[in-house]
Amino acid sequence: MTGVGIIEINGDRITSVYHDAIKAGTGEFTARLGVIFSGLQQLIREYRPDQAAIETVFVANNAASAIKLGQARGAAVCAAISCGVPVSEYSPRSVKQALVGRGGADKKQVQHMVGLLLGIQGPIQNDAADALAIALCHHHTAHTLSRMNVTQGAGR
Repeated sequence: MTGVGIIEINGDRITSVYHDAIKAGTGEFTARLGVIFSGLQQLIREYRPDQAAIETVFVANNAASAIKLGQARGAAVCAAISCGVPVSEYSPRSVKQALVGRGGADKKQVQHMVGLLLGIQGPIQNDAADALAIALCHHHTAHTLSRMNVTQGAGR
């Protein structure tokens, strides 16, 4: 599964526009990559996001899992780029740090903060919560960097 989270920023208000997981099934791995690619392209065409953000690869349990995760990431990045959407990348630790304040936060803490920040009642599917967390991290990072650029430009 690949989580997808689309947020909308309107002034200081941030809302979830869409969140779910693309279920690639259990067939041949290359076909599952195609499902991720085409599913993301379809969502990008429907919701027309300005930017995309994705988590960097981490080696979880073994190298084979990391390679497959990297290939799925590649399908996601290619889907966004093929639709003209720029992609930013964030480490799992930086996403947790941005949302919870601790890079070592657990999934439940991240899910709780996502729900709190976006006003989502009830449980959020794990992969979708991760995707929303990455979107929120990207917004926070981009907003902070733009404020720093304005401040630095004003000080000259």
